[in-house]
Amino acid sequence: MDEKVYLEKLEKREIKPTAMRLLILKAMTRFTRAFSLLDLETELDTVDKSTIFRTINLFLDHHLIHEIDDGSGSLKYSVCSNECTCSIDDLHAHFYCRNCHKTFCLRKIHVPTVALPGDFTLESINYVLKGLCAECSSRVES
Repeated sequence: MDEKVYLEKLEKREIKPTAMRLLILKAMTRFTRAFSLLDLETELDTVDKSTIFRTINLFLDHHLIHEIDDGSGSLKYSVCSNECTCSIDDLHAHFYCRNCHKTFCLRKIHVPTVALPGDFTLESINYVLKGLCAECSSRVES
């Protein structure tokens, strides 16, 4: 991807571009699935862990990435699409593979709406499906 694309992503979310933020964002976009803090630290082994952690929090605060609690005990993250505002209407399902422990965004499967009593205020939804991913399923069938 062209450097301009990363700069535009940061600008759209009102994040000041620094060399480190660009490096971390580029690493995040290389993942084809949701990634954990440990995944990112492994990918960026020369970057200070506290810098990665602070950058994740900054990106979360500005809705550049979203957080996924897949029940594994390790939060996962994924880069949001340019249209995403991280509102309830933007939420989508996630899939956790019980075999390889990878988590995938299912962006085309929107979280179903739930009618709550009038005095409840909805702030987030965690919709995680669990089973075997395509790769692990094909190994079991072989």
